[in-house]
Amino acid sequence: MTLPIALQNGLVNVVGMLDNIMVGQLGTNEMSGVSISNNLLFILTMVIFGAVSAGGLFGAQYFGKGDHKGVANSFRSKIYLCLGALTIAIVIFVVFSKDLIGLYLNEEIGDAKDIAETLDYALKYLMIMLLGLPALCLSTIYASTMRECNETVTPMRSGFVAVIIDLVLNYIMIFGKFGFPKLGVEGAAIATVISRYADCALNILWTHRHKDKMIFANYIFASFKVPADLLSKIVSKGLPIMLNEFMWVISIALIAQSYAYRGLTVVAASNIQSTLSNIFNIFFIAFGSAVGIIIGQLLGAGHLDEAKKMARKCIFFSFASSFVFSLLMFSCAWAFPTIYNTEADVKALATKLIIAYAILMPIMAYAHASYFTLRAGGKTLITLLMDGIFSIFLVFPLAYCLSHCTSLDIIYVYTIVEMTNLVKSIIATFFLEKLNWAVKLVS
Repeated sequence: MTLPIALQNGLVNVVGMLDNIMVGQLGTNEMSGVSISNNLLFILTMVIFGAVSAGGLFGAQYFGKGDHKGVANSFRSKIYLCLGALTIAIVIFVVFSKDLIGLYLNEEIGDAKDIAETLDYALKYLMIMLLGLPALCLSTIYASTMRECNETVTPMRSGFVAVIIDLVLNYIMIFGKFGFPKLGVEGAAIATVISRYADCALNILWTHRHKDKMIFANYIFASFKVPADLLSKIVSKGLPIMLNEFMWVISIALIAQSYAYRGLTVVAASNIQSTLSNIFNIFFIAFGSAVGIIIGQLLGAGHLDEAKKMARKCIFFSFASSFVFSLLMFSCAWAFPTIYNTEADVKALATKLIIAYAILMPIMAYAHASYFTLRAGGKTLITLLMDGIFSIFLVFPLAYCLSHCTSLDIIYVYTIVEMTNLVKSIIATFFLEKLNWAVKLVS
């Protein structure tokens, strides 16, 4: 179950890395503008993920129980939750985009011309990317439901086609190849939007052409209602998930903004580091998703003791295997930044950030697997406490104070902030040992 998810995420991140490198060839301002817009879009992406996860918490358990109508009901709940989140987000981005981007630009540090250009690139990229959000929502809903029903290969195939389209179109549109005009950052956004609609179309078509395998698809449009009792459960268990993803991703954006206070050099270096770390994160992130599905299915089937044993094995395996990816990322720390067409100080800082992240990766892997284990058992308030609330009320203030109120080098600030994952891991271990987290949610 993990490997197809990891392969899909890996391919997406590899192509994202290549896109990032291509934009990086245009210059530091272009790269920083796209990075800032992607930070803002990442907030919405995680809110969508939270909305989908709210219904998916029950979808996995319904599938484990063999209730396909229940899976269809959870599918419809995802649509309604995503629609609400998408509507609010688009309004906010359209009305407040310039103000939001401005949060990442410190006029006291840096050239005024560079800041104005970065703002312009970020706005152009963001406005085009908004057009692809409906496709992102639908694709995520279909892919997540397929995975909950043990179909992980098809979303991987759709994702593979989409990222190839994205890669080819990025090359053509960014640099103006084969007779196309040179569109720069706007070309990168257009290519991504087209690839998202391709991914969405492939997932939808496969699901409705294979109703013998995806039995829930026979009931999706039989009604547009979600049973009141299920909706009540999804709201009570799902809202903490959505709130958690929103608070967590807001904290990530605020932390990035705190780092950006130190100047555009830090913005560009952080972008290079995050591009590489996304590649090496794929396994433990995919493994966390698989853990949630596997344990959810066991709980839905009523195998509570087996779910507990499986959870311990999965968490240990995620932690142990992350050392391999940590070592690989460490080995790339000096070579990877040299790919970018940017200043020497940006490359040097990016190398230091990559090394710090690689060393701390096993701690992050442990916390991630523990989080999905607790969530699979419906302990969404606990995961809200140890993730979203923890990040926004402890990690962000720490990053802000260290960035604004001390003269510490940014690499030390970054390392101290990321070390908070150790505290999160300790909290997760406490709850896993002390709480009866293995609960069957569907009756």
